[in-house]
Amino acid sequence: MLEFAIAIAREAGEILMKSYGQIERGAVGYKGWRNLVTETDLAVEAHLARRIAEAFPAHGIHAEERVRREPAPGEEHRWVIDPLDGTTNFVHAHPFFCVSIALERSGRGVVGVIYAPYLEELFIGEAGKGVTLNGNRCRVSEEGDLSHALLATGFAYRQDELSNSNLENWARLSLRARGLRRCGAAALDLAHVACGRYDGFWEIYLSPWDVAAGALMVEEAGGRVTDLAGGDRWRDGWEIVASNGPLHEEIRSLLTGPGPRIDET
Repeated sequence: MLEFAIAIAREAGEILMKSYGQIERGAVGYKGWRNLVTETDLAVEAHLARRIAEAFPAHGIHAEERVRREPAPGEEHRWVIDPLDGTTNFVHAHPFFCVSIALERSGRGVVGVIYAPYLEELFIGEAGKGVTLNGNRCRVSEEGDLSHALLATGFAYRQDELSNSNLENWARLSLRARGLRRCGAAALDLAHVACGRYDGFWEIYLSPWDVAAGALMVEEAGGRVTDLAGGDRWRDGWEIVASNGPLHEEIRSLLTGPGPRIDET
C-alpha cells in the first residue's frame, strides 16, 4: 500500500505540473470568495479515486472536493486525500503546493505521502517506520527555546466570518518566536515540521485531508500533535498544534482556539 501511495502521488504530481503556470485566474471556480477550486483539483482527485477503486475496491475514500465513499462492511481502511493543497498558490504560479495522501486503518494513520512536484520533494511517513524526504531520514528539530524557533500557521478562507481569525494568535506568537511563516499549504507545513525546517505549526479551521498525512509524519519524526487543549481532537483538522515536542506546551499556552464549528461548502 505504501508503494501504491507513492506511485499515485507521483502520478498526481505529473497532472499538476502539466497545468502549473497555465491557469487563467478568470477560469477558476469558487467555493467561497477566497476559496478557489480548479479543474486541476478535480482532475487529480478523480484520477486518485479511480486508481484506488481499481486497486482496493473495498477501501473508503474521503477527499476534499467530491469523492466520499464509505469502506465496505468489515473493511478498516480509508484513504484521505487533498488533491491540491495550496490551490491559491497554484493559481498564482507560486511553487508551494502539493498532493497529500494518507491511508488510515480504523481511524489511525498508517501511511502518509506528500509530494510537492515543483519543488521535487517527496515526503513519506509510515507508522512505526519513521519519515523520509527524498529517501533521507527526517527528524524534528531539537530546539527548546521559543525565541529561537521558526513557526508556521495559516488563515481560514472564511476568516472574515469567524469568531477567531487567528490574527491575534499570529500577533502573540510573532512577539515570542524568531519568525513566523504563512506559506499557504498546511500539509507541506506539517511535513516541514517533521523534517525540522519548522519547529512548530498551528492552525484552526482546517479539514481532515489537510492534516492526515502531515500529522502522521510529525509523530513518526519524533514530534507531538494535539488539539489546542492538548487532546486528540486534531484529527478533523478543526484545531491542531504540531511541534518538535519541547516547544509544544509553550506554543499551545499562547493560542486561542477556534469558534463554534461552521458548515463548509
